Amino acid sequence: MTLWRGSEKTNDSIVTAATVLEVTADRGTNLTGAELLAVAADPIRWTLLNKLAAGGSCVCKLQEHVPIAANLLSYHLRVLREAGLVTASRRGRWIDYALAPDALDRLHAALPGAITPAPAP
Repeated sequence: MTLWRGSEKTNDSIVTAATVLEVTADRGTNLTGAELLAVAADPIRWTLLNKLAAGGSCVCKLQEHVPIAANLLSYHLRVLREAGLVTASRRGRWIDYALAPDALDRLHAALPGAITPAPAP
């Protein structure tokens, strides 16, 4: 899936952004810090990350907190899953989502000037 960020002039209006980002399941855990932050920076995905940081949730409960169409919610969850920030598990007809165990550490490490903690002895 491609997230487009660029600068383009159309119909006398200017759309600005910075990068073209290809997020696939193979690449998700190998994203650069800037790419990982670009994935998390989307307001919908940021809201989803906040909800999942409080605890796992089924997609039906997430839908209550993010008032967008179900297909768009699925798209944003897929982007987060492919970036390795959330995990999904099937429970009958439902899919439960949770924040990946290393998601917060990866996001923290992606911040400029972040200090990575020394490994425990």
